[in-house]
Amino acid sequence: MQMPEPDAGVIGRRRELIAALRAIVPGEGVIADNAELGAYESDGLTAYRQRPLVVVLPETVAQVSAVLAYCHAHGVKVVPRGAGTSLSGGALPLADGVLLGLSKFNRILDLDYDNRCAVVQPGVTNLAITNAVSHRGFYYAPDPSSQIACSIGGNVAENSGGVHCLKYGMTTNNLLGVELVLMTGEVVRLGGKHLDPAALDLLGVICGSEGLLGVVTEVTVRILQSPETQRALLLGFREVEAAGACVAQVIAEGIIPAAMEMMDRPAIHAAEAFVNVGYPLDVDALLIVELDGPPAEVDHLIEVVRGIGVACGACTVQLSNSEAERKAFWAGRKAAFPAVGRISPDYYCMDGTIPRRALPQVLQRIRELSESYGLGVANVFHAGDGNLHPMVLYDANIPGQLEEAEAFGSDILTLCVEVGGVLTGEHGVGVEKRDLMEVQFGPADLEQQQRLKCAFDDQGLLNPGKVFPQLCRCAELGRMHIHRGQVRFPELDRF
Repeated sequence: MQMPEPDAGVIGRRRELIAALRAIVPGEGVIADNAELGAYESDGLTAYRQRPLVVVLPETVAQVSAVLAYCHAHGVKVVPRGAGTSLSGGALPLADGVLLGLSKFNRILDLDYDNRCAVVQPGVTNLAITNAVSHRGFYYAPDPSSQIACSIGGNVAENSGGVHCLKYGMTTNNLLGVELVLMTGEVVRLGGKHLDPAALDLLGVICGSEGLLGVVTEVTVRILQSPETQRALLLGFREVEAAGACVAQVIAEGIIPAAMEMMDRPAIHAAEAFVNVGYPLDVDALLIVELDGPPAEVDHLIEVVRGIGVACGACTVQLSNSEAERKAFWAGRKAAFPAVGRISPDYYCMDGTIPRRALPQVLQRIRELSESYGLGVANVFHAGDGNLHPMVLYDANIPGQLEEAEAFGSDILTLCVEVGGVLTGEHGVGVEKRDLMEVQFGPADLEQQQRLKCAFDDQGLLNPGKVFPQLCRCAELGRMHIHRGQVRFPELDRF
């Protein structure tokens, strides 16, 4: 994995850059000591590390604007960073770049219950929004497993989801507006508390843009009224294929659960050993299905789903009969990632999305790949919408195993595209999937995406080296291609 060649000229001006940044962000807002920079050398994708040239931690929008304007004027690259929980290397620093941390933007600015929205700064954690409104009977629906730590700005950058995204959508479905600082330092607002504007969907462009288009300094999100009742059930299956068939049948019946998650045997055993919530250990697949709404509806649908599960071969059925029991069911699923960390020195967490109908086929192929590579794998995924999170188990201390794990992961993601899926569901492309983009997109698609990038960032200074397998300069994208003296489509008039 190669990053853009560091600019020796910028590195040579490091002292000058640090002095300029300290003038903009005084006090302890600029980190330049080499030892202290080590805390920022990677994000959640710890296989890749690079210490930044300097870290700046602004506290105001005016400071963010001034930092970006200075870097734009002097040709300095900038990598925005939230909580650093990204699993795709989206916040991987650059040796010749400024790491712009938004951790000090951690205030909730407005809770508007009448309009059912909250206005927060990007450093506010995902779970903090729900905690702030729960006393009034509201909550924020997207709930990634890292919600206790991940920031809402990072959720916007990656279009994060969570276990309840099946019914309530991803970040983009719950995002109403943002304040955005462009690379030039210009501050713009997109959306807000009002209904969707009738113009271009620029808010949809920003959500999931992975820090390539601008730096988000304020976020307006939709909050929902908490459901009257929430109940969950555990369905254990002897075969993963039977669990996949159950997922398809539930959706086919027109039932949209609040959440529908699946874990395979290695993940079940790891989670149970970690949290001891009573998961069955004699099954190959475990479904957690949650229904919410009015009590009568929930009780009815729980019985319907239970019947579907039994008909599909469920050998274990457990219903939650209290809120504590429901939370216990989810405790293992939420802790699955750290739980797997206890059974393997290292693991490589993937993120791909497939059509639900392809679930049995893909899981069988993952097992075959596991045997071929000689590496274990634990599967945890959002079964309802086909978002897979295979965790490839390896030991980085064994020479060559990291490379094998990456190759295994690439094969899984390529398989996702082959069966009609996509490379990522919520973790983003970053550097992890960057060189696989050509598996899903053709040259024309990638060029069009890069033109959009150039419209926001004309010098390509924001988070370069991410997403695009080969980043062209904006001027190069505008050039006319001539082959053997002929332009493309010569019959068309040129203006």
